[in-house]
Order: sequence, then C-alpha cells, then structure tokens
Amino acid sequence: MKPTSKNELKLGVILNYTTIIITVLVGLILTPFIINNLGDAEYGLYTLMGAFVGYITVLDFGLNNTIIRFVARYRTKEDKIGEENFLATVMSIYGIISIIILVVGMILYLNLDTIFSNSLTIEELEKAKLMFIILIFNIAFTLPGGSFKAISSAYEHFVFPRVAEIIKYIIRSLLVVSLLLYGGDSIGLVIIDTIMNLLIISVNTYYVFRVLKVKFKFHSFKFHFVKEVFSYSIWIFVFSIVGLLQWQFGQVALGVLLDTTSVAIYAVGVMLGTYYGTFSSAISSVFMPKATKMIVNKATDMELTLMMVKIGRFSLLVLLLILGNFLLFGKQFILLWVGNSYHLAWLIALTIMIVYTIPLVQSFANIILEAKALFKYKAIVYISSIGFGAFWGAMLVPEYGIYGMTVGTSIGWLLSIIIMNIYYNKVIGLNIFIFFKMLLSKILPAYIFILIIGYFINYIEGSSWTNFSIKVLLFSIIYIFIMSKFGMKDEEKNTFTSLIPFKRKNNAEIK
Repeated sequence: MKPTSKNELKLGVILNYTTIIITVLVGLILTPFIINNLGDAEYGLYTLMGAFVGYITVLDFGLNNTIIRFVARYRTKEDKIGEENFLATVMSIYGIISIIILVVGMILYLNLDTIFSNSLTIEELEKAKLMFIILIFNIAFTLPGGSFKAISSAYEHFVFPRVAEIIKYIIRSLLVVSLLLYGGDSIGLVIIDTIMNLLIISVNTYYVFRVLKVKFKFHSFKFHFVKEVFSYSIWIFVFSIVGLLQWQFGQVALGVLLDTTSVAIYAVGVMLGTYYGTFSSAISSVFMPKATKMIVNKATDMELTLMMVKIGRFSLLVLLLILGNFLLFGKQFILLWVGNSYHLAWLIALTIMIVYTIPLVQSFANIILEAKALFKYKAIVYISSIGFGAFWGAMLVPEYGIYGMTVGTSIGWLLSIIIMNIYYNKVIGLNIFIFFKMLLSKILPAYIFILIIGYFINYIEGSSWTNFSIKVLLFSIIYIFIMSKFGMKDEEKNTFTSLIPFKRKNNAEIK
C-alpha cells in the first residue's frame, strides 16, 4: 500500500475548510434571499420536507462509513481480491436498499395527508407531495452514489472529491439565485438539488473507476462476510438515527405540532448550529484512514489519547473563535441577517454550539470506535439519551414553543456526553483526565481573558452591518493574537502556518 503524502492530508484539511467556508458564506447569503423570495411559510415547508425525507436516509445502514473502514483495512493488508469482493457485495446491498427506499417512500407518500393534516394548508400539502416524490427519487440514487466518495476517502484521495463538491456548490448557488429571480418556488429548489446530486455522483464514479482503477468484482459470496459487514455498520446505522433525532426530529415535530413558520425559525437556528460543527469535522474526517492504520498497527492507548488531544486542540482553537463571536454578537447578526422575527434562532443556535463543543473536540474518539468496531455501545447510549431528549423536547413544545424542543434535545446530548466519557476512559483505554487537562492547557485562561475584552467590544455603539463587521474583526484579531501568544503550543502555531498556502515548505505539517 502506497503511503499517503503529508501534502495530501494537508490539502484534504485545506479543501475541507474551503468547502465549509464557501458553504457557510453562500448559505448565509442565500438564506435571507431564499426566505425573502419564498416567504417564511414556504421556506419552512421546504426545510420541513427535507427533514421529513431525511429519515429515509438512515436506510444507508452506515455503509459509507463501513466502506472507508473495510477498504482502508484491505489496502493496509494489500488484499486486492478481498477489496474487490467487498465492494461488489456492498453495491449489491445498495441496490436492495434503493428498492426499499422507493417502497417506504410510496407508503409515506400515501399517508402525508394524515400526518400533516393539522398543520399544513391544502396548497402546502400539494407542494409537499410533489417535493416528497422528487426527494425520494433523489435519495434512492444519492445513497449508493455516495459510496464513490467514501472509496476516495478510503484511498486517502481527498483533493478531487472536495474540489468537485466546491464546484458543485458554487454552480448550485448560482442556479438557485437564477431560479428565484425568475419566480421559481420550493419545488424548483428541490429539482436543482436532485440534478446537482446526480452530476456529482457521475463525476465521483468516473474518478473511482478511471483514476483510482477500483474494481467491483465478485470472487465469492459468503453469508458470514455480509454478516460481518452489517455487524459493524448496523451500529453506525443506529447512530445515524441519532443524527436525525437530535435536530431534524425537531423540525418535523414543530411541523406537526405548530406551523411551517415555526419550522423556519427553528431550521435557521439549527443551520447555524450545524455550520459550527462542520468546522471541526473538516479536521477529523481526513484522519479516519490514519486511525484505522493506527489500530491495525496496534497503537498504544496513550498514543491514541495524544492523537485525540492533538486533533481536539486544533478543533477547539477554531471552534472557540466562532463560539465567542456568536455569543457576543450573534443577536445583532440575526437581526441584520433575517430580521427580528427570527430572534429566537440565536438562542437555539447558541445552545446547540455550546452543547456540541465537547463531542466535536472528541471526534477522534468516535473514529477510534469505528476503527475498532466498537460502535455498538455509543450507538446504544446516544439512541437512548438523545431519543429521550427529543421526546422530552416534543413534550415541552406545547408550553414553551420552539425553544422547548432545543432544551429537550440538549439535555439528551449532555447525558450522552457524560456516559461516553466514562466509557472512553474505562473501556477504550483513553485517558480522559489527561485529554481534558492537555486540551484546555493554556487555551482556557487565554479564552476567558479574550471574552472579557469581547464583552467591552460589544459596547461599541451601532446596529449596522459595518458596526457588526468591526466588532467581529476586532474580536477575531484579539483572539488570534492572544491565542498565538499565550494559548497555542509551538507545534500548533507551525501547523496553522503550514495550512496557509505558499508558506515555506519547512513549516511543520500535519503528521
């Protein structure tokens, strides 16, 4: 197996962040544009149907993550026949999944009137049905199509798929603007998303077959092999249900219990909160194959702990900059961005960001669980605690409205975080005490001081975009200066510097 160059990993992180920055910036620009052109109710309907259909995506059964782990393992062992047989088996499974998706989709379609009879108007129901049909078709193709991106990740080829995603997102954004300027509606948006997904699948398929020279070939079929695949992926599948419960369930619950305008407000808060999470996952995602190799090569518990600290600190330094800005100036941003009617979205997003921070900086522990095929316990813990939180949130909606949903889900998250850290320490062997000690070393006191300064920056009078930009710029400059002087280690300074294009090659790189 040819080792992946440091530049490939570095470019993978850079392109991940490029994708995220473009996604966030374009999303921030497009969202108020879409809301203004569609209206609060139709925008809520658009996000509601996306969330509702999102439940069917769990029929992926975690196979994309399984592909990354198994292909990385076969490549480490240089077992080409095993890899070909595995991929052929997985694609056959995906064919069956696509058929199941269409059947499940048809059943749900026939019951949409009953599900949303109390919250959607007749006109909204008609649009919802049409969007649902298109989205089901979309998912039936994009779930198996996503396997080609997973294969590229397993081969540690991060550049091409991410460049393709960047181009796709830019083109998609231009098409959305054009559509809405010419009077298009939410159905048109769904059609654009479907077309762009099919195009990106085609491009990734070409890359896997023509450039990486990957083959899908049955050499033998053994039932125990399929059982091994599902014994690993089933718990990732369960965990994917958690992903739906934590935020998308709230949109569906609000759509059923309240109205589409409430869904729109909640969706905006969730969108900002999940944007926050993507800045961390950009780092951890490129380390999945490396983690698998560390496990195969029998890395010690302390080596894995130190790697988690390294990635965690890097993630935390980025996350705290975003969190500080949003904590201090987020209300003003929401007011300027989408208007005062969405003021509650700030509190929803802030709650998500705070609760989300610890799981994000511990994302490498999640990768270790996947690499060691020990995902079962975490899946059970999360489905139980976050499922409880989602249920409790729905119970709070009649009395506390939109924020009741957020509070309930957050309680579930906090329970899962506590339980999983005990598991990491007692069962996996990660030294959680050392992790938190090294994670917060120097960073925490520096951050407290930075927030105090930021508190006084917020007293700069004004409510315009210019005023907001000045505050964010001042806070960010102060954050970077103080963190680089007092919060970062020398290795981290070199790592950040190495991620800046055109810097000298002798800068330290991600190892």
